[in-house]
Parts: sequence; structure tokens; C-alpha cells
Amino acid sequence: MGLCSAHGLLHFAFWHFDIEDEAPKADLVKWNVACDMFVTRFLLDVRLFRPPAFVNSDFPFPALSENELYRRLMVGHLQPEHEGFSTGTGYTDMDNCANDSSFLFGFKNPHQKYKEIFESALTQAVSAAVEVAAGHINDINEAAKKSISLAEKARRWFVNNYPLLGALAAHFNIVEDAGISMREQISLAAISESLATIYINPGIRLTETEYRFIVAHELLHVGLRHLNRCQGRDQFLWNVACDFVINGWLVEMGVGTMPQLGILYDPDFKDKSAEQVYDLIVRDIRRYKKLATLRGVGISDILGEGEVRFRQTSIGLDEFYRRALSEGLEYHKQTRGFLPLGLEEEIRTLFRAPIDWDVKLARWFDTFFVPLENIRTYSCLSRRQASTPDIPRPRTRPRLQAMDSRTFGVVLDTSGSMKRYTMAIALGTVASYASSRDVPFVRVVFCDASAYDTGYMSPEAIMGNVRIRGRGGTILQPGIDCLQKAQDFPKDGPILIITDGQCDHFITQRPHAIMLPKGQRLPFHPNGDVFEFE
Repeated sequence: MGLCSAHGLLHFAFWHFDIEDEAPKADLVKWNVACDMFVTRFLLDVRLFRPPAFVNSDFPFPALSENELYRRLMVGHLQPEHEGFSTGTGYTDMDNCANDSSFLFGFKNPHQKYKEIFESALTQAVSAAVEVAAGHINDINEAAKKSISLAEKARRWFVNNYPLLGALAAHFNIVEDAGISMREQISLAAISESLATIYINPGIRLTETEYRFIVAHELLHVGLRHLNRCQGRDQFLWNVACDFVINGWLVEMGVGTMPQLGILYDPDFKDKSAEQVYDLIVRDIRRYKKLATLRGVGISDILGEGEVRFRQTSIGLDEFYRRALSEGLEYHKQTRGFLPLGLEEEIRTLFRAPIDWDVKLARWFDTFFVPLENIRTYSCLSRRQASTPDIPRPRTRPRLQAMDSRTFGVVLDTSGSMKRYTMAIALGTVASYASSRDVPFVRVVFCDASAYDTGYMSPEAIMGNVRIRGRGGTILQPGIDCLQKAQDFPKDGPILIITDGQCDHFITQRPHAIMLPKGQRLPFHPNGDVFEFE
């Protein structure tokens, strides 16, 4: 009985009374058979009921649409094995469809609304299943009992209708609590990526489309890893730069409605990355410090730091958020298509593994120290000569005259802010690369408020016990000048500067690079390469 009821209701749900207008009335029977076959296939696929005895594994047609099944039946004629899929007598169970053409072509029957009802119910069922999988509710039936606010509706809209942010939206909870908003100083909204929560101030009344804009804004903060990309910048100004970029994309994509509450938006920052916008706004810190994020004036709307595990599995939060946004991009392009070019490029960049700092440093060394050319010389015979005394065997060795210019300078910040293990890691790395590039000696200068020239040191001596001098203030310019004025240092010799970023604005015309601990930043825009080591 349940199977027959479901079969009949699905005719209304799929609106099988809407046959193609050009079909002659004499073919309504074949249309009914095509619809019966489609409904039977649907019930078999969803495994809602046990298949009836007359439906065997050799189903006549694969999963095709009603129109395609109808066209195939029109080409040939009814076969005996096509009978029996109807729940009525003969071939028809849609009696109104077969007997009353006004029901078929008039589109005036109120039962046409069943299609909309089915679509809405199917959407809600899928949404509830996603909520259960995400851990927001314990049972599908609980979704119907739960009171839904406009902010929650906005979040669910992304799960059901917006593939780019759907996976991220399914992972996050919406919390609307006046006490939390007061404690965390949240004027409108904020997000915690480690707690997977979007906080909304319930005292601010917005429309559902405005909440969509707010939810999308916060999800993009997490998906684009803005907290991790701060990298020692001023956190509030970095948040302001990210807000300008995100809001510009959302306005361009037409996602929701931008609230008229002083949201950060400037068309002049169009097609610029967050890093580029940050470099522009730091030129006028006094002005931009007065602006407000969604959380408030002078505070970031990205809450919390740290890395936690996702659902106690081997997937970390960083990897999960990157994967969710990257996979959402592919689904979004298939269904919706349009995205700003800058947003698409940032998402694709997220899923590319970054080049390790030591690999970048190795490439920097390679530009200055090409492999030595080996030559064959009889002035020093091969060790195999003793086995063949009558046959002279030359030895292969590097060309000696090329060794004179194979050196570089190291300016090491030895101020009190530099940690000892940081200096040890940096010096050990430098010595290893010098040895692997056949650099016999390195000119080392320690520098705090003054320069201490230790002269040339071999890589082996650097890797040994080095007596560090300094540990006072930080002025690196004297150390750089010491190398630039040294008569015994090559004029084109590169300089490697190792510092923690708490230094002066040094200037050098020599080829140079800077080694910096990860998370630290220089107080100026550097001209050379910067390698952030861990």
C-alpha cells in the first residue's frame, strides 16, 4: 500500500501532468507509461520500499528523464515487458491526464503546487541531513522543531544554494547571544575558526539578505586563511584590508545585501589583494585606525588563534578549510559560473603547496654560486695510478682560480631581542648551504648597536662553537657598511642579513637577502628577498 501511495504522489511531485504541448492526445497512454517507468526507477534508486514482484533486475531502461523515455516509446511500440508499472488499470493511473485534456494542458489545476511543495520538502530534507552530518542537530526530525532565526536561515541558504561556501557554512554554528556579544565587544558579527562559530549580535536587526552578506563575509575570512596570513602585520589593519577586499567581491557577486551600517567598502581597492591593500593603508595609519570592522572600532572580527584537530581525525582545521573552499569553487563554477578573478586566484593559490623557505634560500644561493667546473690535471695524479704505473692517469678537481670569488657576507643581528636558538638555526643553515655550494669561507659580522667583524670563517667553524658578540641594541647599518667598505671583500659579493625584524631601516646597494623568523615582519619594505624560517 505504501508503494502505491508513493507512486501516485510522485506523479504530482514531478508534475507529470505537464506533457509537452506538441504531443497529440492519442499518445497520452505512452506518456503515462513513461512516467510510470520513471517513478519506478526513482523508487528503486532511493530504496524506500521493497520492489514489487513484477520489477526484476533487468529493468527495461536506465535512469532517463520522462521526456527521454517518452521519445523512445514513440519510436517503437509498447512491448509486453513494459506492462505492469502502473498502479491503475491497464496502462494508465493518471486518469485525469488520460481522460481530461484540459487538466493536462490548462495548467489551472491547484494540484500543480505539489511540485513546489515537493521541491521545498526535498531541500529541507537535504539540509537537515547536512545538519546532522555536521553535528549541529542529533536527528533529522529535530530540524523541524528548531526555531530558525534570520541569521540561521541565511547560513542554511548557503548550504542549500551556494556551492562555493556551502561546505564551510555547514561546518559553522550561528550563536546569537547578547551576553557573549557584550563580553567580546561584538557590535555586529565575529567569527571563531577554532570553535567553528559565527557570533551575531541579536540587538542589531537586519534582513535575511543582509545576514547573507554578513555570513559570507565571515566565512571568507576563514576560508581564505586571513588569520594565518597576517604574518606579523598589525592585526587590526590587516583585518581592515581583508574587509575591503571581501566586501568588494561580495558586492560584485551580488551575494546578499550590504548592510548600511558603515561596512568597509571602497571601489578604489578593486582588483587588489589584501596584501596590496594593507601596504596602501599603512601609509595613513591614523585614518584607518579609526575605522570599524564588523566587530567594532579598533578590534578584529576574527576571534581566537591556534590549531585544533577537526573532529578528532587526522585532518587539521587549516587543511579542512582550504579543501572546503577549493572543492566549493569547482561546484560553484559548474552551477553558477561567475566569480571575481581575484577571488578565484586566491582560492586556487590556497590549495597549492607553498615553497619551503629552505628551498627558496637554496635557489638564492644557486644564482650566485654556480657549480664548479671540474678540470683534469696531470700535475696531481690519480690515486689509481699505482695500479697502472706505465699509464699516467690525471686527477679531476675543481678549477682553483674560481674559488677566490666564491664567498658571501653574513650580518647577524646579535641584539638582546634575538633568541639564541634562532641564531643557532640560522647560522647552521648558512653553514650547510655554504658547504654544499663549495664556498670555502664566509665573511661573518656580528652586529647589535656596533659592528664586530670576525673575518672569514669556514663552514666547519661556523657549525662549531661560535662566540657571539653583542647582545645590546639593534642597529644593522654599521654591520652592512663594514662589509661594503672592506677591501678584502668582493665588490659584487652578496650579503645575507639575519634578524628578528626589530631593527633599523638599513640600506644597501649590494645584492642581499634577509632571513626572518616566521611570523615576524620588518618595519620597512625590503628591496631584497625575504626568507621566513621556522
